[in-house]
Amino acid sequence: MNDATAARLLHALAAWLMRLPWRWLTSLADLIAMRSLRRNSREARVTGHNLELAYPDLLPAERAQLQQAIVRGTSRQALETLRFWTRPHAENLALIREVHGAELLDAAIARGAGVIIAAPHYGNWELLNQWLAVRTPLAILYAPPESKVGEAFLNRVRAAHGDADRVTQVRAEGTAVRELLRRLKGGGVVGILPDQQPKQGDGEFAPFFGVQALTMTLLGRLASRTGAAVLIAYCERIDARGPQFALHVEAMPQAIGDADVQASVAALNLAVERVARRDPAQYQWTYKRYSLRPPGSGEDNPYWPDCY
Repeated sequence: MNDATAARLLHALAAWLMRLPWRWLTSLADLIAMRSLRRNSREARVTGHNLELAYPDLLPAERAQLQQAIVRGTSRQALETLRFWTRPHAENLALIREVHGAELLDAAIARGAGVIIAAPHYGNWELLNQWLAVRTPLAILYAPPESKVGEAFLNRVRAAHGDADRVTQVRAEGTAVRELLRRLKGGGVVGILPDQQPKQGDGEFAPFFGVQALTMTLLGRLASRTGAAVLIAYCERIDARGPQFALHVEAMPQAIGDADVQASVAALNLAVERVARRDPAQYQWTYKRYSLRPPGSGEDNPYWPDCY
């Protein structure tokens, strides 16, 4: 069985499962989260270590309560995303009950100098992608999964339901920077997840929740070289009883495009942190954000060996 066939079968299975009512999917997600917490899964352990670093002033009981909420929120987000990938986009977009700042995006596009959308791992960023694709063609920078079947599945679901000519996926490797520059200089829109840890040598360290974190310089370099507008956008869950979202588009600090790289990455992390603090349970704390430490700091990987 080739990769494309396997991806089609996975898509068909996911589409069948995602026909279940939302309340069933929410209950299933909560059961998965409960099992993860009881087994002290790697995701639960990573979340625990992240909270110790980012929220050192919380009491142990408070941190445990937040850990539970995060694991539950992450589980719900995963099933929501499968649903959004396999259902008609018009149906998905109807769940966005509030939109704030759309005029900022429209004005930035009309300016014609390119637009960079920074989309943190908060709320549901796949629903955000679908909303953006309705308003404008865009290119999304993504880190390809290690599995070729997984990548074929990802390409299939993100181009589904008529978005194939609206969304271009750009692999975060090789000629990616050249492709993004070309699109921005042509007045296009580019989406980047700004809080992924880059490879050593591809970023700079800056505070994130008070802890030094290796941070991408790519977004700032693109803004500096093109003069593109930089906006931050996120799709926030607003009703725990059912899938309802508020979409936000906000301006980013001018320092994002500063020639001073340290000023740029510090401004980027501060903007992402501000979003994450709105509701920490909706942020992806299951990711090993602090595994690489500043050279010469003497700090150890905080996840080793517990989370490997």
